[in-house]
Amino acid sequence: MEPNVSNPSSNQKKKTLWANIKEWIQVIVIALIISLPIRYFIAEPFIVNGASMDPTFATGQFLIVDRLSYRFENPARGDVIVFEYPNNPKIYYIKRIIGLPGETIAMKDGEITITNKDDAAFTAAHPNGFTLNEPYIDAIHKAHDTLTTTLNKDNYFVMGDNRLQSSDSRVWGDLNRDLIVGKPFIRLLPIPSISIWPGKESQ
Repeated sequence: MEPNVSNPSSNQKKKTLWANIKEWIQVIVIALIISLPIRYFIAEPFIVNGASMDPTFATGQFLIVDRLSYRFENPARGDVIVFEYPNNPKIYYIKRIIGLPGETIAMKDGEITITNKDDAAFTAAHPNGFTLNEPYIDAIHKAHDTLTTTLNKDNYFVMGDNRLQSSDSRVWGDLNRDLIVGKPFIRLLPIPSISIWPGKESQ
């Protein structure tokens, strides 16, 4: 019977290959352990698709969305936010916050008036409400809607900056805070449009 023989060089190569594979597996696992919490709790990438936020955001722009801030503060009027579409949470929308919880939003020929009779501080500051200044809307993107709605607790009224091509709270109603993912922190692409807190406009 012939004795069993092996090639030491071949065995060494197999051991080295397996060691490299295990090392890469460890690297991938560690990377996932680090990156997944960051993605779901701190920051997440999104790509804009559609014209609803023209001219502030355009199709193809690459955004990093801050998921952390709203764990410590309330969304503010003027914030641009990314959220789960109420009628299909698998779809993400990007819009701007117009109305806050408890407020009454009155639109007449596209002009927006904000009142809040249940908030003493608001009423003291704005006895007759105030008309919303919207410098982020170009004349060609203005609409002429007329509607009135009062927001419930934890609900927000959101609209796109391109009012003529935006499916928003005018169409499908108020947005519950639980559906808000976060707000754009960085716009990375295209390079000429790189900015921090893109679209920020508070009132």
